[in-house]
Amino acid sequence: MVRQFPDDEERSRVLNLVTLVHRRDKVILRRLEASSSRSTDHVTPVASPECDIASLKSSVDSLRREMKSLVRELSSSLEELKEQVRGRDALLRCLEESVTSTAEDVTCIKCGLIGEASLSQPASDPARARQECVDAMMRKTQIVYESGVDGMRGLYERLYNGDECTACIIKFLSGNDRVRVMVDSDSYDIGRMKEKVVEMNGTQGKGSGFYAFCDYESETVYLGAKDCSDDREKAVCAWLAWALSQLSLKLVFCNEGTPYSKGDVEREREWMRAIEEAEERRKRGEGLDWSIDYALNGKTLNAKVCWLAAAVPSTIAYDGSTRGRAILQLQAPLLSLYSNYVMGTLLAKAKR
Repeated sequence: MVRQFPDDEERSRVLNLVTLVHRRDKVILRRLEASSSRSTDHVTPVASPECDIASLKSSVDSLRREMKSLVRELSSSLEELKEQVRGRDALLRCLEESVTSTAEDVTCIKCGLIGEASLSQPASDPARARQECVDAMMRKTQIVYESGVDGMRGLYERLYNGDECTACIIKFLSGNDRVRVMVDSDSYDIGRMKEKVVEMNGTQGKGSGFYAFCDYESETVYLGAKDCSDDREKAVCAWLAWALSQLSLKLVFCNEGTPYSKGDVEREREWMRAIEEAEERRKRGEGLDWSIDYALNGKTLNAKVCWLAAAVPSTIAYDGSTRGRAILQLQAPLLSLYSNYVMGTLLAKAKR
């Protein structure tokens, strides 16, 4: 095979390895035959035991030296092969990362009209991809009492453009047929759309006390969006991100709104550690962002971890990408947890 493929270095190395092993076996066999031959020769009266021992010792020493030489050559060849295997593994890892990255890009492109596959959408046209995602979200949105169409479109665009942590939510939800968003553009709260609410931790309240709310049972997000301008727009956008994030977690992980799949013990422990660290900071009197502080007030562990995950896009939506990320990085180890797992899962499972 080496003669047939003279340029294949791997075949040459394997041939070299086999040749060395063959040489080793021949040496061992030759020594064994010599030893056997001496044992079956006629006894010579003049031969002394000292001579036999010296001869045997010389043979053993010679064999040892030759074996050491062969072992060194074999070790060298094996190391070369190991290096090649390690190099190939590294190459495969790079290829896997490249494929994953490409898959995420394709997922973003697929975001678009319901029932219409847009895989042919070129990745170099992000404006069109954003437009299709926002259009899909607008079709899932029902605005009551006032028009407010332009205001809601502006909120979705702000979430899409602001940061990948908020954009991934829009990309995922825009392709899910079960999503509904109810908006009262003439009220600061959701009381006229939903009179009573039951929070994730079991607390009952009036809708008039909520700016936004995620109803898991009906898979509907409610939002009070009156006066979406200037600082008020930042607040409304943050509440919208808060509620949409909770719904996306419920739909993508199917585990009661938590940011990990059922049975994923490792991820669950990581979020528990994040809660513990944030609570320790609060006990020491360190200031926390309102969304993190709100999450820690949850009466159940599920409520705390779900709201803490929702605090990531909410903080970024209110404070902007740069400042929001800085706040999250400083106050709790949330950003890496969300970016490394939640965001990747949302993008991977986005239908369009």
